Amino acid sequence: MTQGKSLTRGSLSKQLRALADPLAAQQQARFFKTAPGEYGEGDRFIGVRVPALRQLARQYAGLSIADMLSLLRSPIHEQRLLALLLLIRAYQKAAEPQQHQIYRNYLKNTRYINNWDLVDVSADKIMGDWLFHHVRDKPVLQQLAGSRDLWRRRIAVMATFYFIRQHDFRPTLVLARTLRDDPHDLIHKAVGWMLREIGKRDMQLEKSFLDKHAVHMPRTMLRYAIEKFPPPLRQYYLQL
Repeated sequence: MTQGKSLTRGSLSKQLRALADPLAAQQQARFFKTAPGEYGEGDRFIGVRVPALRQLARQYAGLSIADMLSLLRSPIHEQRLLALLLLIRAYQKAAEPQQHQIYRNYLKNTRYINNWDLVDVSADKIMGDWLFHHVRDKPVLQQLAGSRDLWRRRIAVMATFYFIRQHDFRPTLVLARTLRDDPHDLIHKAVGWMLREIGKRDMQLEKSFLDKHAVHMPRTMLRYAIEKFPPPLRQYYLQL
């Protein structure tokens, strides 16, 4: 196989077009809520499956950061997802100065990380990793959580998944309090999911949080948070 360094963004675009499936594109557009008034309004799909995108990310790992960022600004959803997969690979292999460059560009381009799959695949692996190792930058989580933009708020929550994996639960709990009354279902799901991940590692800590907040939490957030609890304990929190 030709190595990534000898390939270009033009050849990548050609391969993406060859993999396009109009029927799959229609299904993806419905699944990711692209109709007027829905959270993914106006997004465009060409019908390339995620396993194929992951294969392309391996094949084109030598693409320049500039080309990856250009791909991230595409109106095509799959191109943005592929760009994030490429940026993750580049970040994980980079020395600290280039990691900082990728992190900064991720933060500058959050307007293009604008659906839940794009956020969830990347926020912990780039932003979460950087912030965990560079505490001085951690206040950005609260800045993002206070944004009017749904996806910036979800990026903040999902970035803390990296902290959870390192058994540092405080950033998630702080954001869970901040976003407890958020109006959007996709934030409810993200916060509940991260609380559940804390509970997998420290159930007593999650219970302590729920004892203070469960009665005020949206039902979706609470249901996600207690999904792995024993049935009697789930019923206890649902009846609060």
